[in-house]
Parts: sequence; C-alpha cells; structure tokens
Amino acid sequence: MSIFALISIVVTFTAIFALISYRWLRLPTTIGTMALSLVLSTILSLLGRNIPGLQHLAADILSRLDFNAIVLHGMLAFLLFAAALHLDLAQLKRQRLPILVLSTFGTLLSASFIAGLLWLVLIACQMRISFLNCLIFGALISPTDPVAVLEMLRRAGCPPHLQSLLGGESLFNDGVGAVLFLALIGSSGTNAISSINSFAILFLLEAGGGIALGLVLGYIAYRLLLLTNSYSVEILLTLSLAMGGYALADSLHISAPLEVVAAGIVVNSRGHRREMPAITHEDVDKFWHLLDDILNVVLFLLLGFSLVLVPFSARLVIAGLLAIPVVLIARGVSVAILLYPFQRPKSQFFSTWAVLTWGGLRGALSVALVLVLVGHPGSRRLLSITYTVVVFSVLVQGLTMVPLLRRLGLFTSDSASLHNP
Repeated sequence: MSIFALISIVVTFTAIFALISYRWLRLPTTIGTMALSLVLSTILSLLGRNIPGLQHLAADILSRLDFNAIVLHGMLAFLLFAAALHLDLAQLKRQRLPILVLSTFGTLLSASFIAGLLWLVLIACQMRISFLNCLIFGALISPTDPVAVLEMLRRAGCPPHLQSLLGGESLFNDGVGAVLFLALIGSSGTNAISSINSFAILFLLEAGGGIALGLVLGYIAYRLLLLTNSYSVEILLTLSLAMGGYALADSLHISAPLEVVAAGIVVNSRGHRREMPAITHEDVDKFWHLLDDILNVVLFLLLGFSLVLVPFSARLVIAGLLAIPVVLIARGVSVAILLYPFQRPKSQFFSTWAVLTWGGLRGALSVALVLVLVGHPGSRRLLSITYTVVVFSVLVQGLTMVPLLRRLGLFTSDSASLHNP
C-alpha cells in the first residue's frame, strides 16, 4: 500500500469520526475522534480472535505508520509552533517564573515520585520491574502534552491566567522530559544511571541549544516577514520556520520542540506590535488555527487506532490501572511543592492546584516516546501502562474539566464548553 493511500485512509476516517463527534456525540472533535477510534480498534481486536487475518491486516497497516516519527519528527513541529504563535504573551510574561519552575523542576520531581511510587506498588502486587524502567516511565509520562492540554483549555473556558500557566508549562516541559528520557535510555544500556553532572551537561546542550537556535531563527524570520505584505508569502515563511528550524534542530541533536516553541514566541512577540501589521495578517492567523485544528484531530485518531499495536493482558491492565493514581499523586505533590511560593493570593491556591493537577493531560507525546523503547527489555509492559494512563487522561480528565471548573467557580464563559462551537 502506498503512502498516499495510507494518508487517504487516515484522513477519511478522521473526517467521518469528526462529523459523528460534532453532529451526534456532541463532543470536541479530538476527544470524540479518539473515543471512536478506540471503539473501532477494540472491535477489530475482538473480531481478530475469530478472524485472525483481520487484526493482522489492521496491525500491518498501522505498523507502516511510524507513530514515533509522525509525532516527534513531523506533526509536533506544526502543533507547537501554532500554539506558541497564539500564546497570550502578556499572561506568559507575568507568570514566567512559575512556568519555568514547573516545566523544569516540576518535571524532574514528578518523574522521581512516579518512579518510586510505581516501583513500590508493582513490587507489592508481585509485578517485578527494574527501578530504571520505572524512572524511564516517569520521564516519558511526566510532561503534560501541549497538544492535549491546549485543546482542552480552549474548549473548557479556563480563565486566561490558568490557560497561560498550564499551557506555557506544557509547551516547555516536553523538552525537559525528552532530555531526561534520552539520558535514561542511554543509561539503560549500561544498567547504570548517568551522574547528575552528565545529565546537567546534556540538558544544557540540548535544551539550551534548542532555545538559542529558535531565538535566532525566529528573529531572522521576523525580519523577512517585514519585507512582504502578501499573506501567501507570510504563510510560506512561517511554514519554513516551523519545519526547517525543527529539522535543523533534529539534525544538530538539540531539542527540536524547544527550538520551535522559542521561534514561535519570537514571531508572536514581534508580530503583535502595532507597527508590524504584516505579521499579524488575519489570513495567516486563520491558516495556523485551521492547520492546528486539523492536525489535532488526525493525531488523536492515530492515538486511538494505535491500540491495535499495544499488547494487553490481565496483569498489564492491572499495572496500567495502578499507574493512574500514581501519576496523579506525583503530579499533585510536585505541583503543590513548587506552586505554593508563587501563588498570589494564597486563598486561590487550592483551585489553581486542582486545575494544574487534573488538567495536566498526557497524550500522543508520551505514546511516541514509549514507542522508542520497542525492543528494549520491559518495553511491552511500559507500552501498555503508558497507553492506559494516556487514554484515562484524555477521555476522563479531559471530559471532566468543565464540571471541575464549575465546581471551583472558575467557569468564565457560558458559551465555552467541551462541545464544539
């Protein structure tokens, strides 16, 4: 089957499921599409017991779509750039310190807490797993997925200051999590955890290099955007920035996600000045909103369909269900420790903490990272645990954000909901 045929199948299912979600299920297209693809994947798995060729065919088609390459080395460039381009920079600037602390130290704390708790829980349930594998799981599941988080915040009518706090954290902590994940993967070959000094050097080189490259390329693109008032040329320049910068960072082995976020923020900050009307052209803005919406739905469809490739058994399902409270507890504790010193006024600490804890969704990024482990010892268990946590996060946490905001008195708009406008 050709690549064009595979893409056609994905787009066709995306369109059909998006229509069903919008017209009949009354769910946001991303969550509704993922739910429907999960249902279809489950049906294929059940039918595969009686018709083995059917499940084999579905698995063969999906295996041709390299989920890790599609997400980490493709779609993420567009999704992160679009998110950075539409950030509320005034709110981001006001909350830069808590965002910085939560996206760095919060990710490290969460990964450590998850590793310790999961190791103890699984040992108590007589499911042996190495502590290094628990650390690897903590690193890949700790970053809140910007794709899932930003989509949920827009639909839920979350207050602007919480949108910028949770959205800003999610844009930066994926780079930190990826660096930690890669450092631990390197350690797994020697069964020894890298020293703190080694990790610090790796982090500075990859994360710092990605941000520096993004700032430089973003400024160059901004200067080029000043030379034109044609929206089609502006779209091409912003596309080249998102794609070219991400590919260059990948080839230099520095953090591509942080590079594209930094570049998007530079163009965003420069473009929203009054004397720079070309960069804020309405058609360019609409283009990136449309591209963001389409890729979001496609990504969640692939996430649901990837269930066909995930190994499951009774023990693996139990391990995944046990991991859900472990991840939530670790998220809650790390956020509480780091958020409290910055919270003003203190009377709003609980509501902010609750939104950051429950709204810290995990999504396609975690699944893409765990697929890197295929072939490594323990990868089968980590894949099923990760997938269980991600499905719960998107479907349960994502769909209950509006009730939570109402309960906390933070629902700011009667028209905002998890349903499509």
